[in-house]
Amino acid sequence: MSRASVWLLGFFVFAFQQVTAQPKYEFRGVWVATVNNIDWPQAPVNDPAKQKADYIRLLDMHQRNGMNAMIVQVRPAADAFYPSTYEPWSYYLNGVQGQPPSPYYDPLQFMIEETHKRGMEFHAWLNPYRAVQTVAPGAIAPNHITRIHPEWFLMYGDKKYFDPGNKEAQQFVVNVVQDIVKRYDVDAIHMDDYFYPYRIPGKEFPDAASYARSGSKLSRDDWRRSNVDSIIVALSTVIKKENKLCRFGISPFGVWRNINQDPEGSDSKAGQTNYDDLFADILLWLKKGWIDYVTPQLYREIGDDRMDYEKMLDWWSRHSYGRHVYIGHGIYRGVSKEGPGWALPTQLPNQIKLLRRNPNIQGSIYFSSRTFEKNPFGWNDSLQSNYYRYPALLPPMRWIDNEKPWPPIVERKLTDDSVIQLTIKPDPRNRVEIKYYAVYQYAADSHSETFGNSPKYLSRIVTQPGGFQIKEALSSTHFSYRYVITAVGKNNNESDLSEIAILVQPGGKWSFYTP
Repeated sequence: MSRASVWLLGFFVFAFQQVTAQPKYEFRGVWVATVNNIDWPQAPVNDPAKQKADYIRLLDMHQRNGMNAMIVQVRPAADAFYPSTYEPWSYYLNGVQGQPPSPYYDPLQFMIEETHKRGMEFHAWLNPYRAVQTVAPGAIAPNHITRIHPEWFLMYGDKKYFDPGNKEAQQFVVNVVQDIVKRYDVDAIHMDDYFYPYRIPGKEFPDAASYARSGSKLSRDDWRRSNVDSIIVALSTVIKKENKLCRFGISPFGVWRNINQDPEGSDSKAGQTNYDDLFADILLWLKKGWIDYVTPQLYREIGDDRMDYEKMLDWWSRHSYGRHVYIGHGIYRGVSKEGPGWALPTQLPNQIKLLRRNPNIQGSIYFSSRTFEKNPFGWNDSLQSNYYRYPALLPPMRWIDNEKPWPPIVERKLTDDSVIQLTIKPDPRNRVEIKYYAVYQYAADSHSETFGNSPKYLSRIVTQPGGFQIKEALSSTHFSYRYVITAVGKNNNESDLSEIAILVQPGGKWSFYTP
């Protein structure tokens, strides 16, 4: 063997040893912001063919990076990326609010279908109360809700917001969400941190008249929190009414309260907090089970003097109340270098390592999609070759539904004396809708209890719920391995192993066996 060959072999052994241990179940999501055309579409230009091609390009990039979920903003400012009887077509889609795409297509339906084709989840991201961004007033469509019911809205800074204390406005937002869940196969409804807006120094949110009309005996701050609580309850109820498997997730600002404000608060020094400034009592929603997951925006670096990533990670893991926690990573800071830690190529890898040490954390969501196109510090390559080298199954939410599918039926035959054909079908006894099949391929001498819990044996995910085929040409086989298949339901519960698998050996030998 040449010296070059020895070096190359040593390099691959080293590289393999350096691959960080990966969990079998892990949520790996990306935010795709449409407001101000941050991520997609690239510009508000009426070009459906380009919009479709750009979204597919994004999907393919994120799939290569190992992601398994897309969190796409479909209602950025009381306008829609889908046909709606409640709200006009989005300004950010084509530059004219209220104008449909031409030639016509339904962007939301298109995105859901393309995302699901790849075995990825689609979470519909909505801003509950932002009504008008910074679009000139003349650009607001005649059927925009701010024109129909101007009494529902308040100006704060240069933006217009729904009045959270207005019950009719609340119900309107609930109706919008119900319409999406009823008409589209979304895996989740996702809301971010804009409930009451972030405070503008020296300017109070102008809801004094609304507070007075309410006649509430609560303090104004408690009244505001009660307003937000009530819409969260209403949204949770209507989502589960339309589709019990549709999740409800919130992505709050990273700090609930500082410890100097509340003994239950985090060791942080945030200038504004969810509870005191955005009037969002995230912990209450988790305790009550009104939401299914929380994605705290932990955009600061490890060791930050005000909101240390590691401390905040630990705090949220201890306050999950049995719900899922997906960490929000501010990877855009790797481009803007906001903080000394984000100037280090190790920042993101170290954040992933820390969260994987914590069993109460189930994954990550990255802000935002466009940053990956710049590949700061080669992070795309790190995910592909190391941290997300193997695919991950999405973690099930067993409080929603704990029923798993029956194992798939596997039929087999030898064709032309050289090709083994496996036909995989769903078991007719299933009461669970199949999302996809997981195909495991592993060494012949492995034990099922080992490979079944390790993602490195997960060969691929097949998104053909009605069944599919695997064909193996024996003449091309140079090593021994086995196949086994499982079915994964809509709530991500995985079946037991298929009853029949296959052992393929060199020289055209093969046999079927029961794991």
